[in-house]
Amino acid sequence: MNNLFKMEAEILQKVKIKTVPKLRFKEFTAEWSEKKLGKVFQINAGGDIKKENISPYKNEKFQYPIYANAEKDKGFYGYSNIYTVEAGTITVAGRGVNIGIAHARNHQFYPIVRLLVLKPKNKENIYFFEFAINRINWFVESTGVPQLTAPQLAGYKISLPSNAEQQKIASFLSAVDKKIQQLTRKKALLETYKKGVMQKLFSQEVRFKPALKGVEGEEDGKEYPEWERKRLGEVGKIVSGLTYSPKDIVEDGTLVLRSSNVQNRRLHFNDNVYVNVESYNPVKENDILICVRNGSKRLIGKNAIINKHDEGLAFGAFMTIYRSSFNLFLFHYFDSPIYKKEVHRNLGATINSINGGDLKKFNVPFPSEKEQQKIADFLSALDKKIEAVSHQIEKTQSFKKGLLQQMFV
Repeated sequence: MNNLFKMEAEILQKVKIKTVPKLRFKEFTAEWSEKKLGKVFQINAGGDIKKENISPYKNEKFQYPIYANAEKDKGFYGYSNIYTVEAGTITVAGRGVNIGIAHARNHQFYPIVRLLVLKPKNKENIYFFEFAINRINWFVESTGVPQLTAPQLAGYKISLPSNAEQQKIASFLSAVDKKIQQLTRKKALLETYKKGVMQKLFSQEVRFKPALKGVEGEEDGKEYPEWERKRLGEVGKIVSGLTYSPKDIVEDGTLVLRSSNVQNRRLHFNDNVYVNVESYNPVKENDILICVRNGSKRLIGKNAIINKHDEGLAFGAFMTIYRSSFNLFLFHYFDSPIYKKEVHRNLGATINSINGGDLKKFNVPFPSEKEQQKIADFLSALDKKIEAVSHQIEKTQSFKKGLLQQMFV
């Protein structure tokens, strides 16, 4: 009997531990309480809005945001000259693929398309609940379009601390979100800058000039020569990918690079396929791996450059290797709007593909080798800056994910 009481005490202690988060601010020690969302909020659904009350632009008359169930831009739809919801609420997407996504709204607005609106019954921190609700694993049984109703939402239980602790958690996580937003904006600005620079460089609107007189490797006082147009087939060669059948796929064999391995102009080794074949064309350092066939037109022409440690791998039939001594320059040219326009101009009428013969005919403007190197070095430096910011974003997002797991019950 004593052992039974001991087991019961241990179980109760475990249950008690779960009423506080693993990580919290030291000034707070009280246990969290569990309540249904319907006890904390008054929950209503948005409705329709008349056309005469909608404008795509904000002005003196139309100044209240309209929100729907979409995820992009936090569900922003347009502007209205009327509103139905006061500031200090939370919206939760009640329909579609974005179901359950929550946003705190500290302003007046008009909800539409069955968007759920949660109005606190007492003094609660809406930003804390935005984070908390977005952690819920929603289960919505539906044979058609997924839908979350106000009564369903009201029945979900949530753990919450005092208002003071809600405020502290929300402020801290909001600061992390702000950092992610700043980094994301920095990355977007760098990408926009790079795109503009590429347009100017490859159209020769902007040219690099030789270094100052006396610098080693430069021809004193001479401008770089004019660019020469050459077809890709003249200065390099196309190497075709490997055709294999399902019976060639094995658990441990030769890794085949496919379209899914090329993401953001880098090789990513996920969803890998290994084959057992006797012969294939291996990739070499500085080869450019190009997607020449895909179900989506926008993915045709995407590419990645092969690094030394990736040498020897096979590549699939929907991929092509371009190999030349100009590849460091061409790798950046292949990312330019000029090249992408050329790719899509040559796409097949019925199949999303571009064949090697057409690729060989692409007419590319080539500068001298020294100017090529300067262009490649400049754009590679920009790529490194963009990649560094991307890593910062990923690191901060991972940090936030860890906080969400430990700062909530």
